[in-house]
Amino acid sequence: MNLIERKTDVVTGSVDMENLHTMENFPVFMGCVDHARDQDLFADLAWDINIDSGLIQLKKLIPLDILYQSQHNGSVGGVWMSHHRAFAGFLEAQSPKSVLELGGAHGILSMEYMARVKLPWTILEPNPAPVDGCEAIFIKGYFDESFKYSAEFDSVVHSHVFEHVYDPNKFMKYLSEFMATGKKLVFSLPNMKAMLERNYTNCLNFEHTVFLTEPYIEFLLAKYGFKMLAKEYFMDNHSIFYAAIREDGVTALELPKGLYEKNKKLYEDYVLYHSKLVHELNVKIGSESGPVYLFGAHVFSQYLIQTGLNTEKIINLLDNDPKKQGRRLYGTGLSVESPEILRHIKNPKVILKAGVYNEEIKSAILNEINNSTVFLD
Repeated sequence: MNLIERKTDVVTGSVDMENLHTMENFPVFMGCVDHARDQDLFADLAWDINIDSGLIQLKKLIPLDILYQSQHNGSVGGVWMSHHRAFAGFLEAQSPKSVLELGGAHGILSMEYMARVKLPWTILEPNPAPVDGCEAIFIKGYFDESFKYSAEFDSVVHSHVFEHVYDPNKFMKYLSEFMATGKKLVFSLPNMKAMLERNYTNCLNFEHTVFLTEPYIEFLLAKYGFKMLAKEYFMDNHSIFYAAIREDGVTALELPKGLYEKNKKLYEDYVLYHSKLVHELNVKIGSESGPVYLFGAHVFSQYLIQTGLNTEKIINLLDNDPKKQGRRLYGTGLSVESPEILRHIKNPKVILKAGVYNEEIKSAILNEINNSTVFLD
């Protein structure tokens, strides 16, 4: 596996990089698989920070065909459906006539929008997995300088794509060249600053390789001729919605001072938090005489395990996605079951550390499966 090395800040181009932190031998894929464990690949999760801009970014990147070897975002829960509805409403306020969506995955956003307003909608997606009833046209591929598109569109849309882009500076350059003056860019991305502040383990990883917070986003929008029209927060710790229009003569922005100090401390606090958390969880696991379950067949669990979580008493991972159940989480020896297996167990113990989805998951288990469940978090 040939890793892709970054040597400069992918927002500003500055070369003044400093090593921040490394997690050795982290699984390169965050989904579930059927192949033997000895086929899994691992690489160091090594983070740099730029001294000039304060941008945190992954030093070495996984080739895209390995990183996205299959679609791993399956079931869409209540929080995600609420996100899609809110983002569809935000998009509707921009009155698009025809949409090109980058990275639409299942097409659920297009369905949510077209339940309100019918319009031509095309999705460019490397791993198309359209749900039943999706009317959008799918094109298999990535958005880069080689992408050609001859159909009419007045709006480019992407949702939780920007944080996956390996080179945000080039991505915005391509968008600027691709979109004529007057066309709109409407997108949603994670509120990464809030996620890191709240110690969510899905904030930074092999897929989310840049700490792409508001100052960097707005710096890039202005740099490449996008004037911001609207901005909205979905929940206070989930997503940020942006709408911008391609214009000539947009005034460039400078990054705020002090981002290096702020971001470095924020990340170091995040690492310290998880070190303490895993120690406390291991003490709790050690005192349990019975089996323990770990919720989340995703990077949530991979991060805890790679930080040192004791898995000897963990008999299963739990996940609501039927496509993950009966399979193995990549990089671990743990198989996945439905939370339904807790139904007849007395006081089952479940480790739950799923960020913004914690309350949704906890509520469903307690109210619908087993109200005696004890959560270790």
